[in-house]
Amino acid sequence: MISFSVSTAEVKMPDLFSIGDAKAGSELVSTCAACHGVNGQSISSDWPSLAGQNQRYISEQLKYFQQGDRENALMMAVIPYLKTLSDSQLLDIAAFYSSQSPAVGQAKDDAELLALGESLYRAGDLERGIPACTACHSVNGAGNAQAGFPRVSGQQKGYLISTLKEYRNLTRDAGDYSLVMQSASQNLKDSDIEALANYMHGLYQQ
Repeated sequence: MISFSVSTAEVKMPDLFSIGDAKAGSELVSTCAACHGVNGQSISSDWPSLAGQNQRYISEQLKYFQQGDRENALMMAVIPYLKTLSDSQLLDIAAFYSSQSPAVGQAKDDAELLALGESLYRAGDLERGIPACTACHSVNGAGNAQAGFPRVSGQQKGYLISTLKEYRNLTRDAGDYSLVMQSASQNLKDSDIEALANYMHGLYQQ
């Protein structure tokens, strides 16, 4: 077994999670649609698709943005709007996106790239201290809704690449679980990140 330098045992596990109102959330997302799409499937590789993402993850990330714990240049324009919303409204937005059909991506047809991505995702690399992604994100990339581990299947490649690099260089640090991702990504090379992003983009749940 590969051990993280920051053990998940050191991270406070989530309490039972409340469920938002997807219908109410549908009336709050017009500001979000420009980047994330009307139904949560983004129109750019650099912007994350939110459709099918779990409620805990979305609501927590929105709160990090709202409170200034997480920063992103593309999100700056909507921060004033987020500051007008209550926690329950953030959860309603999360419920709306969670209720939408997840995006289905198409991985690049490159045998070597796919083999590396699959190997790292499913098994990690013991010699380099890289853990398997399946431990938190599941074999099919669906994540873990109760724990708030995000769905990565079908996610935009550009966003996956930038996110893994932000964790690797420690600039993404909002929330306790970011410590786990920072540790997990430390030994990834750029070529590893490209392969993982390509593989995750093509994952889907049958």
